[in-house]
Amino acid sequence: MNIFSDIRSLVIGELSAMKSEDILPYDIETGPVTLEPPRDPRNGDMSTNAAMVLSRAAGLPPLRLAELISGRISSDPRVASTEVAGPGFINIRLSADCWRSIVPTVLKAGSRFGQPRIDAKCRFLVEYVSANPTGPLHVAHARGAVVGDALANLLAFAGHDVTREYYVNDAGAQVDVLARSAYLRYLEAAGREVEFAPNTYPGDYLVRVGAALRERYGDALVDRPESEWLDEFREFATAAMMETIREDLALLGVRMDSYFSEKSLYGSGRIEGALTELDSAGHIYKGMLPPPKGVEQNDWEPREQTLFRSTAHGDDMDRPIRKSDGSWTYFAPDIAYHHDKIRRGFDELVNIFGVDHGGYVKRIKAVVSALSDGKVRVDIKLVQLVRLLVRGKPAKMSKRAGSFVTLRDLLDRVGPDVTRFVMLTRKSDAPLDFDLEGVLEQSRDNPVFYVQYAHARVCSVLRNAAEAGVGTEDERLADSDFSLIGHEAELSVLRKVAEWPRLLELATRHREPHRIAFYLHELASEFHGLWNRGKDHPDLRFILQDEPAVSAARAALCRSVAIVISSGLGILGVTPVDEMR
Repeated sequence: MNIFSDIRSLVIGELSAMKSEDILPYDIETGPVTLEPPRDPRNGDMSTNAAMVLSRAAGLPPLRLAELISGRISSDPRVASTEVAGPGFINIRLSADCWRSIVPTVLKAGSRFGQPRIDAKCRFLVEYVSANPTGPLHVAHARGAVVGDALANLLAFAGHDVTREYYVNDAGAQVDVLARSAYLRYLEAAGREVEFAPNTYPGDYLVRVGAALRERYGDALVDRPESEWLDEFREFATAAMMETIREDLALLGVRMDSYFSEKSLYGSGRIEGALTELDSAGHIYKGMLPPPKGVEQNDWEPREQTLFRSTAHGDDMDRPIRKSDGSWTYFAPDIAYHHDKIRRGFDELVNIFGVDHGGYVKRIKAVVSALSDGKVRVDIKLVQLVRLLVRGKPAKMSKRAGSFVTLRDLLDRVGPDVTRFVMLTRKSDAPLDFDLEGVLEQSRDNPVFYVQYAHARVCSVLRNAAEAGVGTEDERLADSDFSLIGHEAELSVLRKVAEWPRLLELATRHREPHRIAFYLHELASEFHGLWNRGKDHPDLRFILQDEPAVSAARAALCRSVAIVISSGLGILGVTPVDEMR
């Protein structure tokens, strides 16, 4: 039950009837008609722009058309009143019975309540984290991991087939640097004094890797030339780092369906195959690029390169795919990787990138468009940096990585539930301040506590109801007399519960899981407000010893809140709690 969708259907139905009665032209397009909560709740429960967007095609002034539509929909039993406002908006108030009907609907649907209606089940590949395997995950990686995982959960909840994937950058210069850094730790384990040059990784996370290499090779590779150990150390160190990354992701509650190796693209013919396909379709050519921004024409020496015709698919410039020495550019394996995604049959690709990869967005979209002939959509979400604070000041924490705060440090300090929820309290492309002390406080200023406390309070109400002899099974609660719910504070909670299906639909459509965190905080606020009213007005308490019917109806209302909170937290990957400790 999506009450907003249902009332919009009522409006569309009346518009169709007006067509058949020749009040409106038969070919008038009703697609632009919306029905949304008004900005000011004093204006009603919902508002439609129908008269505003259809007046020109209808040949009627907006106010006159609004009056006609308003008069027709007001006869529906779900509608308590309508009002024409401003230049032609129609504000609608629904009846108390309509809001009361939400409770049994939620109880009967359970965790499926609000599940979006999708036109067709799609196969999604969500690629996220994909950090270089040269060290442990840090706090910025954590945000990308949470955003990607919550989005994958959201798409799966909507009924889509979702694969979660980590692209392992295990080819290129960075893994050679990792191998050389691991060799220094190997020498250190052998008792040698070592010095880390600026182009190495000095973090002590490689100490145990060096010790493991010493255990495997003894002193056999001490002072030996790089050619004798580089390949083996590269493989060993990369595998060790990926194992650490998997462990850290598991602690965060993230489990990938697949790990795709960049190295597997080299020497397999897959890069060549993808580029041949682009070439045969006319997307590859030999040409010269203009000088980069900021470089004067006189200071630029153009040279012929192998280029992908990226501008034909919305990019700002064509992109080189082969260097002058004949080796591939960084873009070439990206092309092959996305070619592989398309060949695996995915309908839509979602990439979660750090904000520092913003320059890759247009070229990736261009190449997916070219490789799929525009049939596969790619959505790229950028994730901004996280600033760790303690009481508003930069945090000082253990830095085992040498230059950054690790995800493991963060999880040890605040735990996975807090980490995940806080990472979703801002839109992903907005910077995030993470106060390490504030998120552990038990106050309404702590969004994690505030939402979990609402769920715990509901569980407390249900325990008290059971002790008072009220049957608290969902089936029995759904049969309660909901006419006994009538206070404005109770109806306000139900209005917020009823927004859940619409919220899920919007979050799914726009691929924005942070909307769920916002909504849950608002729902918790409504519920806590109702709870506090019961302190001041005993007749509004949830459980009344001498009124079992009222107690059952109110317990059912509380249970509907818990179902929505539990469902929302589940999508975010956060555990709902039954009691606060």
